Amino acid sequence: MMEYKGYLAGPIEFDAEAGIFSGTVAGLRDVIHFEGTNARDLKRAFQNSIDDYLAFCSERGKAPDKPFNGKILLRTDPELHRKAALQAAAEGVSISQWITRRIEAA
Repeated sequence: MMEYKGYLAGPIEFDAEAGIFSGTVAGLRDVIHFEGTNARDLKRAFQNSIDDYLAFCSERGKAPDKPFNGKILLRTDPELHRKAALQAAAEGVSISQWITRRIEAA
């Protein structure tokens, strides 16, 4: 997985006919595309595309889209929700804190 300045490469595809790898940055509303003919070029294009995106946002006075904001929308079975709430209460923490601890332990 490629990561640069907090941004992650999304799915990377290979076009055998053109001999080009291409991908997009994952988790954004904005689309950041990059491509290269080998791993080194793909990584360089990934980093350059993010740098270009950040410069573009800065020039326009726009806050760049961030892939992670610390909020997770979680839908689960009501019984699991109840169990998590009871366990969190027993430990004296919020459900968010309880889930965060479980993710950290993983």
